[in-house]
Amino acid sequence: MQTVVERELELNLVLSPERIVPVPARFTYRVDDPYAVHITFHVGSDSPVNWTFARELLVEGVFRPCGHGDVRIWPTKVAGRSVLCLALTSPDGNALLEAPSSPVAAWLERTLHAVPPGKELDQLGMEDGLSELLAPTTRDDLWLRDPWPTDESGEAGV
Repeated sequence: MQTVVERELELNLVLSPERIVPVPARFTYRVDDPYAVHITFHVGSDSPVNWTFARELLVEGVFRPCGHGDVRIWPTKVAGRSVLCLALTSPDGNALLEAPSSPVAAWLERTLHAVPPGKELDQLGMEDGLSELLAPTTRDDLWLRDPWPTDESGEAGV
């Protein structure tokens, strides 16, 4: 069973201190990709803009400034409202977005209930995959036999 935690929100794209454009966005978390959060921005073009980054970065960004490089997140107040600022950088350009803190935190809490911190690796099924990969098969019997018979084996000199 694949669990998906989603939330539609309207974010503000800050073009300048005087100009802000509302941008519909979908926050998505999938249990089968437990370390990542996905945000899809619907910017009025033919195809949406997708961003994926570490869930841990968003968790930390709710409380204090974090990140460097392509994704930076920090909490602040704008006109008396608590918001999360997301600064996104790509080869195509930069964007500063404001997301309402409470709905993002509530969505994030739902992801933490789906997969608690520190339990992400359990969701990947690596133990099962490794066990299956390393399980002996009948062909392994050929590899496990000594390719160089010894004098005691009875096969020497044949």
